[in-house]
Amino acid sequence: MNAVKMLAIVLIIAGGLGLIYGGFTYTKDTHQAKIGPIELSVKDTETVNIPVWAGIASMVAGAFLLYARK
Repeated sequence: MNAVKMLAIVLIIAGGLGLIYGGFTYTKDTHQAKIGPIELSVKDTETVNIPVWAGIASMVAGAFLLYARK
């Protein structure tokens, strides 16, 4: 299996997952204060939305790469 075929499959899978889930969430530490033995930190949850057109475009590009090689 060559690199172009693997890239095509990854694009198709990523586009499908983007369409199914619509985004992902991650947590990051934003503020931290240390006052003597006491430590304070704030964790923010960020959500990244994946547009529908990006998922479809990824799947189309993957399919084009997969079938254009033949």
